[in-house]
Amino acid sequence: MIRLLSNKSILFERNKKRCLVIEIINCCFSCKLFSISILIWLPEGIVLFFKILQMLALQLLDGLEAGTDEAGRGCLAGPVTAAAVILPKDFSNSILNDSKQLSEKKRELLRPLIELDALAFGVAHIFPVEIDKINILNASILGMHKAIDQMTIVPEHIIVDGNKFKPYKNIPHQTIIKGDGKYLNIAAASILAKTYRDAYMEKIHEEFPMYNWKQNKGYPTVEHREAIRKYGTTKYHRMSFRLLPEQYSLDL
Repeated sequence: MIRLLSNKSILFERNKKRCLVIEIINCCFSCKLFSISILIWLPEGIVLFFKILQMLALQLLDGLEAGTDEAGRGCLAGPVTAAAVILPKDFSNSILNDSKQLSEKKRELLRPLIELDALAFGVAHIFPVEIDKINILNASILGMHKAIDQMTIVPEHIIVDGNKFKPYKNIPHQTIIKGDGKYLNIAAASILAKTYRDAYMEKIHEEFPMYNWKQNKGYPTVEHREAIRKYGTTKYHRMSFRLLPEQYSLDL
């Protein structure tokens, strides 16, 4: 696991990886696995080549670990969104932390950086109809599974924010309470889950502006509940949730 503020371990892993990458490069040259002329005329090929080398090096070290997290679990409307991220062993970022601890501006700044540097990532929405069928806990776990499905690399280990998860295939996992504030790959997943979900809520806000989802993102604010009381519910609301504080169910 890549802990936040673990500079010594990061440097150690970086040195190990560099040595291994050099060995792989030497092997590739000796086996003539690629053409120098292609790399000269296609600079983007160099980036792709070293990305592949990086993945190979990581696979030969301690294995690839995915971090996963969700956003929107407590909302009254919209999907619960989950993300999974595999980061390089030497990844570091002074800003990255639990998405709830960061401003919207910093989250939006981090999103493209994570997508660029991640070895693999996936994001999945689970929509209200499914949430109402299987409950929010199962929907959150399902979202994490679907996010892992989307990754182009299969992880050897999964760490999960929180204390509930269901096995994904035959891959070992570990749940970590407040893991998004302890491990970089979970923190990165929390950023992607939050930013992707926020973007979705801003999009559907245009359809139902009276609920002000671009601001409250579907959370149970006073403003949101007052709008439900005044205008009723929409196809985006979670009907299995207690939408109004004074009643446990709505007669709709």
